Amino acid sequence: MDYQRKRRLTHICIGLIFLFSGIEYAVILPTIWAYLQTLHAEPYFLGLGLAAFSFSGLLAGPVFGQWSDKTLKTKPAILFGNLFEIAGNFMYFVGISKWLLLASRLVAGIGTGAVASIFGYLTRATSSEERATVFAAVMACRQFGLLIGPAFNLFLRYCNFHIGPFVVNKYTAPGLFMCFLWILLQVLVVFMYSDLQPLKIHIQQTGGEQEEEEKALVCNTSDEHMANDNSVYGSMTGREKPLASVNGEVFHPDEDRYISNGHIEKANDEVNENPFQNFSATREYLREEVVVLLTAQFITLFNQTALETMVTPLTQKYFGFGELENSIMYFLCGAEVIAGFVLVRCLSTRFADRVILAVGLVICNISCIWCIIFLADPKGQWGILLAEFIIGVFLQVLGLPFVAVSQISLFSKVTAEKTQGFSQGLRRSVGGIATILGPLWAGGLTQNLYVMLAAMMALLTLLTVMMGLSYKYLVEPQTDPTYRTAQEEEEA
Repeated sequence: MDYQRKRRLTHICIGLIFLFSGIEYAVILPTIWAYLQTLHAEPYFLGLGLAAFSFSGLLAGPVFGQWSDKTLKTKPAILFGNLFEIAGNFMYFVGISKWLLLASRLVAGIGTGAVASIFGYLTRATSSEERATVFAAVMACRQFGLLIGPAFNLFLRYCNFHIGPFVVNKYTAPGLFMCFLWILLQVLVVFMYSDLQPLKIHIQQTGGEQEEEEKALVCNTSDEHMANDNSVYGSMTGREKPLASVNGEVFHPDEDRYISNGHIEKANDEVNENPFQNFSATREYLREEVVVLLTAQFITLFNQTALETMVTPLTQKYFGFGELENSIMYFLCGAEVIAGFVLVRCLSTRFADRVILAVGLVICNISCIWCIIFLADPKGQWGILLAEFIIGVFLQVLGLPFVAVSQISLFSKVTAEKTQGFSQGLRRSVGGIATILGPLWAGGLTQNLYVMLAAMMALLTLLTVMMGLSYKYLVEPQTDPTYRTAQEEEEA
């Protein structure tokens, strides 16, 4: 199987992972509260169940990311993490007590940590130019799962039978359904997923090397530098950095390094060396551009989950929306988000990531201001209120794809590629904290929307100011940001 075919099948598997994660959220969330009530759970168990999933995920993300960074293999991390998804959803299906239900979400959340490894792989396997479009595509897969997920509940709600000692009804069926989906994914990953290096450094060490790999071994085509069969002589300028192969390993010679008889001094150039050997967390993450992007991750997810918490009580109070009306609303929002990701994917080929991020922040600020003016204390006729509500939700949902895709793409570019899995795990952990705190903040202020929305506006203002001051740094550095010289550190 050629490289491109393997790459295509691998990306299909990645899309399915994000699709199934969206479906899981969409089939579990609408039923978990009623499920807990049948188990005589206290109301706070709903918050605990939702928070448990995010909490275990934010802890698992950096661990899975570091694992894939050290091994340069993502497939084992996905298969291992998927076992937790299977086990967690089976526990949800069994559901003999409220504590088992809580534990099920905690266990299933561990499986989401493998997403950090996937983002690390995508960073290493894509060029800077195409990265935003790839991220937009995989994130759109999750949104598509959120969109079609409620449709599965239409037939799951009619389940009423037994499998041995277990009861399958409208509350337990989502767990069993997701268990089957994750088992299916496990099989597909085993047979379709391949741990591929980027094409530019991909070398097949077995016999029968293909044309692409042969080209990768000899990249120096300049007339001024000639290569013999097994040796390279002379020094290399910064513009000409051919790849050399020694004992089946690929090395990137440093500028002006002298290479004699094809033997390269290994030093720190080995591909398989520990990526964390010279790693410094403070040097890597306490940089202006990284702090801004992590802040953007936290604030946007905090505001998003806070608004999601606020929407249902608001529509019930002012519009009398029930389950059907809310389902239609979420369906339309999901369709808008998918369209937004498609739009961002097209724009990312023409505009820089920081431009798209700035546009997203402008939309989010306008949305928050609109909500403070018209939705904090709604007054007027039913039709006018509904129009004001629709505009506010439309603007909020529209801004999400712009901010989400651009900040992930930028984050992958301003952090070191060697430790990308760990960095993406850290980014997801920051987002996980936001998804826990957002609903807690909004849940206690549904009767005082001015305070809730004012805090959200203050956070957005802070992020906008930070981005404005750091705008010139929100670009891909010319060198690896982890190994900047002392002079570059002083300038930064």
